[in-house]
Amino acid sequence: MTEPIREDRPKRRRELIDEVGTDPDPRVRFANERTFLAWNRTALALIGGGLVVAQFLKPGLAGAQLLVALPLIALGALIAISSYRNWQRNEWALRLDQSLPASALPRMLVWGVAAFALAAVALAIIRAASS
Repeated sequence: MTEPIREDRPKRRRELIDEVGTDPDPRVRFANERTFLAWNRTALALIGGGLVVAQFLKPGLAGAQLLVALPLIALGALIAISSYRNWQRNEWALRLDQSLPASALPRMLVWGVAAFALAAVALAIIRAASS
């Protein structure tokens, strides 16, 4: 879903963020960057977890580890891409002295982890039933 370009934003998407508005307080800018980096650490952990599941989990059901691993890896990729978009939106708002926009990242992470937990429970039940 694309957002309509507001009048206070540049018409061209490729225009550099630093050329818009005024420099915000560096502490606020660094906080935005730290948040971006924290989301990327979360994304890397999800991707790493998916790779671990794919390599080491042997549930006894052919391909079952991929049913858990691939969504984790995909969620990690989605979080990584979305975190950049979130950082960019926050940077625009800071430079234009506007309120920070709401982020969908926490909701995506919660639903993704909940779905992973349900898949893990299903795998555990299948494994227990087949033993």
